Amino acid sequence: MPTFARSLDVYQGFNFRKDKQTNIGFINSIKIGTVTLAADIVAKDPMSPTTDLSVVAVISDFVWGSGTTDGLYINGQVCIPNKQSVAVLLFSDLSNVTVEVQLTIYEYDPLEKKYFKSFSSDAVLKGLVEKQGDELALNTADEPSGEVQSPKNFAFSIGIKPEPLTQSITLGFADTKNVVKQWGITS
Repeated sequence: MPTFARSLDVYQGFNFRKDKQTNIGFINSIKIGTVTLAADIVAKDPMSPTTDLSVVAVISDFVWGSGTTDGLYINGQVCIPNKQSVAVLLFSDLSNVTVEVQLTIYEYDPLEKKYFKSFSSDAVLKGLVEKQGDELALNTADEPSGEVQSPKNFAFSIGIKPEPLTQSITLGFADTKNVVKQWGITS
């Protein structure tokens, strides 16, 4: 089964320019356990560049094996309050590892000369923080990233496996060429 993997332009995510057509992505919302991270980054909607989006993170890398039970692996940048919230989660008893996430990845269609959603879901995706050995696949950097100076931001990563319920993810390959894939299996 093919893997859906994208390297995304963090600088473009923070500082959108209409004359630069690179892949970008955002975590629109995320709740880990009982903690909802703040949508404290203002970014531009690449499909409507005059519209501001409030997002939790600018995504740098994304991988999904495209299988029904494959995890979503997200690397991105978060601002100081969310870095602090994730650090508290990591050093506390994280017995509730449920995740509710909504994210969008955008790519540019050179034929239509506009951005389109290459990864999205209409509903919030429900999953669990994945384990890698004895450790949870959740982390944030201690030092700020140097790629974008302002706002001060920190690397963040999470692996999410699906909850035992059927959910839908839409993959786009051009403005009007979409495939709906199942994520998770109802038990």
